This record gives sequence, C-alpha cells and structure tokens, in this order.
Amino acid sequence: MVRGCGACLATVAALGVAACGGEERQDADERAGTYPVDVLRASFPAKQRLADQTSLVITVRNAGDKVIPNLAATVEAGDKTGEATTSGNAQAFAEVSQEPGLADPSRPVWVLDSGPRGGVTAYTNTWALGQLRPGQQKTFRWRVTAVKSGVHSVRYKLAAGLDGKAKAVLAGGNREPDGKFVIDISGKPAQARVDDDGKVVKTDP
Repeated sequence: MVRGCGACLATVAALGVAACGGEERQDADERAGTYPVDVLRASFPAKQRLADQTSLVITVRNAGDKVIPNLAATVEAGDKTGEATTSGNAQAFAEVSQEPGLADPSRPVWVLDSGPRGGVTAYTNTWALGQLRPGQQKTFRWRVTAVKSGVHSVRYKLAAGLDGKAKAVLAGGNREPDGKFVIDISGKPAQARVDDDGKVVKTDP
C-alpha cells in the first residue's frame, strides 16, 4: 500500500473523497489485482553538491496485459544505510529529526523544486500518473536541490493504485518494484570557469 499523510489517509477511507481538497477520490476506479511492470530507468546522481539542482528519474513500462489503474510512486529519504527515516507527515525528500518537542519533525535533505507533472496526490510523499495501458510507459521526474551535506539515501516504491487494492510487481516475479540510491552530498562548492565557447564549466575543487 502506498504510504502517505496519516490524516489524509483516514479522511480518504472514511469519506471516500480525496483528502485536503474534496475532489473525487483518485482510487475510485481502482481494480484489485496484480500488475507486472518493468523499471526501464531509475537514476539519481550518486555524487551531488549543496545548492546544485539534480533530477531523480524513474521510467516504468506496463509489462502485463491489463490496464494499470493508477501508476504511483512513493519517495522516502533515509540514512546512509538506506533505511527509511520518514514517518507520519514527513515530506518526500526529508529525514525525520529525533529531537523531541518539534511541531514538524521533517528536516529536508533536498528541496523539491518540481515533481512529476500532473502527479500530485493527497499524500505528502506519493505521486500518481494515472492509467497505464499494456506496453506503454510513463516517467516520473523530480527536480531537487540538495540542502544538507553528508551521505544520505533515497528509496522509491511503485504501486498500481493509491489504496493498496492494485499491486505492482516486477515482471517475471512477485517482488515489489522498489529501489534505493545512496548519495554523497558534498558541502564544498564546485569551482567554475568559462570555457572558450563562453559556457560555464564546473569542476571539482
């Protein structure tokens, strides 16, 4: 099941509408079943720098013979071992601070500049791109800027719907389609120079 905001999930379940908006619930036409997918691309730079914008990209193909009701992706930040550290209302690219008494425990590792177009849901760390027909593919793309140095990780999970009835599996098996990236974010700014064509070139210090 795709994770999201606890209050939103409760409202969705109780009222049958999308929380935080009152529109028709996004899983209204979700059919229970198992839907095989291929992850054609999953990329996120392993070396990054503070204040540099990068992209997390995941391309998914429907490898089955049924229409996927609502292709969804959940993103969680984690520690350097890859263990997820988000919970409750944590944002997608944030870690949860263990400091007691905080009104908002989320502490961003990356600032989300833009998410997958048309993919916003009621959940704080999940995006959905709608139906995916057999053989077709869609791409999730997040543009983010690193704001915390050190070694961090990002995990993603794919689903075929938003309420857990439609389950995505990797083609040829029963494993949930997911993955992990471990990223080293340097606090040292990149050196820059202008080349002979007038372009700015960044290099390691």
